Amino acid sequence: MTKVQRPANAITEGVIWKQLLSFFFPILLGTFFQQLYNTADAIVVGKFVGKEALAAVGGATATLANLLVGFFVGLSSGATVIISQFYGARRFDEVSRTVHTAAALTLTGGFVIMVLGYIFSPAILQLMGTPADVLPGAVTYLRIYFLGMVPSLVYNIGTGVLRAVGDSRRPLYFLICACMINILLDILLVVGLEMGVAGAALATILSQLVSGVLITLSLLRTHDAYRLTPKKIRFHGDLLSRIVRIGFPAGMQSVAYSLSNIIIQTSINGFGTDVVAAWTAYGKMDGLFWMTIQAFGVAITTFVGQNFGAGRYDRMRRSVKVCFGMAAVATITLSGFLLLFGGVLLRLFSGDPAVVEYGLRIIHTLVPLYFTYITIEILSGAVRGTGDTLIPTLMTLTGVCLLRVLWISFVVPKYHQLEMVLYSYPITWVITSVMYVVYYFRGRWLERGQRIRGE
Repeated sequence: MTKVQRPANAITEGVIWKQLLSFFFPILLGTFFQQLYNTADAIVVGKFVGKEALAAVGGATATLANLLVGFFVGLSSGATVIISQFYGARRFDEVSRTVHTAAALTLTGGFVIMVLGYIFSPAILQLMGTPADVLPGAVTYLRIYFLGMVPSLVYNIGTGVLRAVGDSRRPLYFLICACMINILLDILLVVGLEMGVAGAALATILSQLVSGVLITLSLLRTHDAYRLTPKKIRFHGDLLSRIVRIGFPAGMQSVAYSLSNIIIQTSINGFGTDVVAAWTAYGKMDGLFWMTIQAFGVAITTFVGQNFGAGRYDRMRRSVKVCFGMAAVATITLSGFLLLFGGVLLRLFSGDPAVVEYGLRIIHTLVPLYFTYITIEILSGAVRGTGDTLIPTLMTLTGVCLLRVLWISFVVPKYHQLEMVLYSYPITWVITSVMYVVYYFRGRWLERGQRIRGE
């Protein structure tokens, strides 16, 4: 591919805070509409089917779905990092080869996850101790959900490609379109045709098909280096090994997160359907924080990746400070909002007094401590932008996942209260944050990233 003249890259040359915000807001809105997918399902089935259905489409299924999907998304993040570095370095032939390797990985991984998820969902839900009145709906929802796995992953990897080159707007537009379709289909299938959780699942996978098609068309039609050409889709061994080397630790981290959350979900299930429903409703509200902080994480990873590829190391470090400050302001604002209006938001999902009461207990325990997570997201995103994923993964596995499992296994049985389960989150966030601060300032992560890239 012949190199062509392109306009200046704002990520490597523009005003840092302006470029971070211009990249962040489309990602934030995108994650908002992504969250709206499941939130719409939860609101419709919670109001028109019942609290058992609410528990089935949320807490009882989300952690299991995230286990398989999260591994692949983490693995494919290696492609996003590599594309951003090549794009920042203006190595456009390598950008193209990486895109087509990532496409091959997506199609293969989507089929594998679809089969595994469909076959093993019932057995795993039973092992998690899913309440008997929730189990049938949860199995139905998950099996239909996994049938739509290929277009879902196509959208995710396509979004990663576009964001890697600095385009966070088109994924947003496609997601808004798909989300509106999901809401309309929820109303039609769940309320109109009374299909229950099966209708909610069908609405989700059909709308994901729309987003997958739209993002594929955008990659097929572009004239830039990341253009997708179907006949070129194949595994390039050298790039596949780099993608796996960078992405596999992130994938395993996601698996470990999901496993620890499955253990927590199992503990939550032991408190009964009311608590499971409250945890599900809170999870949708909690998504407001996670979609915001993760949008900052994606923004700083791409920002660092492109500047790392361009050799702008001073700009990398400045961007981390700016991003951290913006994330802190956003977290404090969101925490205040959820504490003030948590009760109102809970009643959108269920009018059951017990569900609302448990939901408020969860909010008052966790929301004031959100700020303890900021450091993990920003510093891990920055370090991963250089391609250094192994050490951050080990820190997260130890500081978050392992300690959380130990807490649930040894502390909660002695003090079997809901709050004791919830404390596993802020305690592990604080410990892991300390580890990241030490590694960022003393861990020689920049030198590791340079060795990974082959400098």
